[in-house]
Amino acid sequence: MAGGHRVFLLSPASLGGERARVVLRPEAQLSLARRLQQPGGAPLGEVFAFLSGLYFRGKLAYAAAFARPPAGGPGALVITANRGLLPPDAPVTADDLRAMAAGQIDLRDPAYSGPLARDAHRLRRAIGAGQVVLLGSIATEKYATILGAELGPRLLFPAEFVGRGDMSRGGLLLRCARAGIELDYVALAGAVRHGPRPPRLPRAPRAP
Repeated sequence: MAGGHRVFLLSPASLGGERARVVLRPEAQLSLARRLQQPGGAPLGEVFAFLSGLYFRGKLAYAAAFARPPAGGPGALVITANRGLLPPDAPVTADDLRAMAAGQIDLRDPAYSGPLARDAHRLRRAIGAGQVVLLGSIATEKYATILGAELGPRLLFPAEFVGRGDMSRGGLLLRCARAGIELDYVALAGAVRHGPRPPRLPRAPRAP
């Protein structure tokens, strides 16, 4: 297994915050906002990194550092509310983001659960005996139920995520990516996903 495929699943950024409202305004002058108004749009990963900041940047950097994708496939996929799994470089427009924002990440909503189950099934076939690592919320069932049903023991998560909040996870992933240190993974099925908050990360050294 150590030499097999490894693909990372990234939970989405919130589309309901102030940054989302700013970037989706038709009159916004930000470069990213202007590109979202064009037919070619902008890469989903870039948009979510702008919306989420440290947490999503950490997930992107970590996946880029440690993914082992199948031939011709992406090393990371982003969970969406209405389009299943999309690679971070998938182009999206302002209208695409509004449609995502109107969707619900809710197991009872077939517009969410159907495409996610479909793409998780395709991913299982693509990776064979490889691994899929969830970089997202492990304390709720909104991802685990659907992904676990399709991926079974192939679905893992970083053991160091237990007890950490989003910002702490983002900082941890970014540091590990920069240092080339991969975290330990455990199977999501049957794992203890709740625990005490770990000590705060030590302050990162200043860049020279």
